Amino acid sequence: MMKFNWSPSETLFEIGGFGIHFYSLMFVVAFLLGYRICKNIFLTEGINQKYLEPLFMFMVISTLLGARLGDVVFYSWDYYQNHLIEILLPIRENPNKDILFGIVKGYEFIGFRGLASHGASIGIILGLFLFQKKFKIKSFLWLLDRLTIPISLGAFFVRIGNFFNSEIVGKYTGSNFGVVFENRGEILPRHPAQLYEAIGYLFLFILLRKLYKTNLRQKEGVFLGVFFLVLFGVRFLVEFVKESQGGIEEFLPNLSTGQWLSIPFILLGIVLIVLKNKEKKSDSNKI
Repeated sequence: MMKFNWSPSETLFEIGGFGIHFYSLMFVVAFLLGYRICKNIFLTEGINQKYLEPLFMFMVISTLLGARLGDVVFYSWDYYQNHLIEILLPIRENPNKDILFGIVKGYEFIGFRGLASHGASIGIILGLFLFQKKFKIKSFLWLLDRLTIPISLGAFFVRIGNFFNSEIVGKYTGSNFGVVFENRGEILPRHPAQLYEAIGYLFLFILLRKLYKTNLRQKEGVFLGVFFLVLFGVRFLVEFVKESQGGIEEFLPNLSTGQWLSIPFILLGIVLIVLKNKEKKSDSNKI
C-alpha cells in the first residue's frame, strides 16, 4: 500500500495535432480560481471591480513570462543560448517535424514546458509593481498581501500538473515507499516530491485564508512575509529529496539550485514578519 504505480497520459485530448495537456489545464484552473478569489477580496474591501480584468492580464503575463525566463536563466541557459527563438515560443528544434501544416520546418510544438517558480515570483512582483503604478490601487504591499492567497493555491495546482507530467521527480526512496513513474520507464519508487510541495502550498493557502479573516490583514507586509517564509521554506526542504535539475549548483555546491534561489525569499519573509511585529509593538506602546 506504500508503493503506487503511476503512468498517466499527459494529454487530455488532441485537436488538429495540438494536444491539451493536464499541466496546461492546471494553469487555467489556477488562474480562474485566482480571479474568483480576487473578486471576492475586492468585494469585501470595496475595491472597484473594473480593476479585476487588467489585474488578471498583468498576473497572467507576468507569471508566465517570469516563469519562462526564470527557467532559461537559472536552469537551462546552456541550451537556450543556442536556441534563442525557443525562449518565448512553444516550439523545440526537431529536424523530423514540421508545424503549421508544414510551413515551419524543423520544429515541433511542445507548449511551454520549462517554467521556474522562482522566476514566476520575480515576474509577479515586477508585474504587480507596474500594475500598481498604473492604476494606483491602495499600496504595493497591500496588493502583494492579498494576492499571496490565490498565488499559493495556484502553486498547489501547478505542482499537481507536474505530477501528471511525471516531472520534477524526487529521488529514489531505496524502499517500498514512493511512486513508480512507469511512463518514465522506471520500476523503482521515488519520493513524490511534487505532491510534498503541493500539500505544503495547500496548507499555506488555508493558513493565509484564515489569517485574512483576522486583524492581521491590516498590517501591510505580514501576509507577504508569511508567504515567502512558508512557500520557499517548503521548497527548500523538499529539495533534499528531489532529483537535481541542474543550474547554478554547478558553481555553488552543497545545496541545489532551488535551495540557493529560495534562501533570499526566506530571509525576506523573516525580515518582513520581524519588522511588522516591531511596528505592532511600537504602535501599542504609543497607545
